Amino acid sequence: MFPMDGFANERRFRAAWEAVKIIRGVRYSLFTFGETDLPYYLILSGLKEDQAVSVTQGDVKITRPMIITPDRYMPEFEDFFEDADDENLAQFIMARTASFSNLKFRNQTGSKRLVSDSVEETAAKLNRKLDDEDEDRVAILTAPAALAGFAVLRYASERIMQSAPDNIQELREKGFLP
Repeated sequence: MFPMDGFANERRFRAAWEAVKIIRGVRYSLFTFGETDLPYYLILSGLKEDQAVSVTQGDVKITRPMIITPDRYMPEFEDFFEDADDENLAQFIMARTASFSNLKFRNQTGSKRLVSDSVEETAAKLNRKLDDEDEDRVAILTAPAALAGFAVLRYASERIMQSAPDNIQELREKGFLP
């Protein structure tokens, strides 16, 4: 796991978080129980100026438990990070927030394709394509290549936080909350 220097971990996490962008978000809430799919396009810039931009289409599946048990308190991430340290860092930070503690995140990606356009041009083309298709459930994310997992995590996390009021209302309507 990580050393006890929580401030350094939090600074590292915050820097990664702020380096990624959600260019096109969605407005739909996550299901209160069960599994929700969050489709996205991820545009990655190369590590150096002369490296190509890549685009990957993917889908995050977020599973909320039907029953919460005391032994399951850490969020689970599947296929988000290539580096175990990055995954441990995400678990360390996210476990400190009750909203994420019992969730399972699974990232499924398609093949990566290289494009000759800049990140901005690629995002604009994808935005036009999604607008032309009247597609409002697919997000567009951008990040430096080394932070691909953090981009997808940020997108999923923001959807969870924005869904919370609707989910609480549904729990009230079903009699689980006063």
